Amino acid sequence: MPKLYLIGSLRNQELPSIGNKLRTIGFDVFDLWWGGGHEADLWWTRYEKIRGRSYKEALYDTYASHIWEYDKHHLDTSDLGLMVHPVGRSAHIELGYLVGQGKPTYIYFDRDPLVDDRWDVMPRFVNDVFFDMDELTTAMKEVYDQW
Repeated sequence: MPKLYLIGSLRNQELPSIGNKLRTIGFDVFDLWWGGGHEADLWWTRYEKIRGRSYKEALYDTYASHIWEYDKHHLDTSDLGLMVHPVGRSAHIELGYLVGQGKPTYIYFDRDPLVDDRWDVMPRFVNDVFFDMDELTTAMKEVYDQW
């Protein structure tokens, strides 16, 4: 069973449902990071500021190191990745890491590109992009079947 790393935002309420759809296809979906809650990063930030620490100091301390190693382990052990918009700050780094490892990657955009007045060419690095949930589901079934 291929392991799919689901990349997104802690604030994206649709993410668990999308993970469940991908599970019904057969993927082993890693989305456990979402369970930390939509304020996980805010609480960490507040705590470190109370301690009088800079972002750089906090970034390399024990708590952040554990979270980073946890996520990196799952990125390393995943077979493919899907980034679901809207995304958080780290999403593009995670996606780029998977692209750099030569793993199949995909992006699901949460809105019609014709409505957005700023397009970008860099998604060409990934295997495919989607703008419709049915299109995404159909394509991911094909990916799974070819696995």
